Amino acid sequence: MSEPFSALRAALEAAAERRRQAGAALANKHVGGEWEEFREASNAELAAQRELAAAQGDPHAVPIEFPVLWDVGAPMPHLLQNDDRAFLFFYLRDTSTEWDGRSTTVVNPAITEPSSLGIVEFKGVCSTRMGAPNDEGIHGHPLFGKGLRAYTAMRVENSPWIKELQAINSVHQGYEPDAWRQYNHFILGFHDSMFECVAKSFAVERRTTTVREALAEICEQLLA
Repeated sequence: MSEPFSALRAALEAAAERRRQAGAALANKHVGGEWEEFREASNAELAAQRELAAAQGDPHAVPIEFPVLWDVGAPMPHLLQNDDRAFLFFYLRDTSTEWDGRSTTVVNPAITEPSSLGIVEFKGVCSTRMGAPNDEGIHGHPLFGKGLRAYTAMRVENSPWIKELQAINSVHQGYEPDAWRQYNHFILGFHDSMFECVAKSFAVERRTTTVREALAEICEQLLA
């Protein structure tokens, strides 16, 4: 192994050990700062994973700027799409109060009371997929250990999915290799599912409405 890779791998191992120690400290009597250290250690490990993967030219997931946070327990994502556009919407996280861990709110998409929803429109869509793994199975995802984090909007660098789609489409008589530089591989991890999309861009909107109204409005946009 070359010297640069050895140094990066050593940095990753050190970051992983720091995260393990921080996790162990959470099991003991808290004196303060344990959760903060665990979060910092976890972020440092993810950053080290990405740095090593990037240096090796491997696929890896990087966080992207995203203006909303979805609900962790029951985001209830819905997906609607046509050949070129995809709309993904979900319940937003309530940041007005801090959850004490002793109560549960049951979410029902059929309710008529408006809720805070995040609506993401993906433009120039090439392909989408939504389903497994959930947050408990994320360890089996090919990008786990390569910067992937749950409940986070991310973009995949050196995406094998884009390369696969490009190879499939290369048989087309109008195939233009440079056109594929416009595409991005996006990932949004939810509680019970994961959404992945290859598209050119996206736009995010925060809306206070019902699921029924959101579905109707999006269908109108797709039909326009």
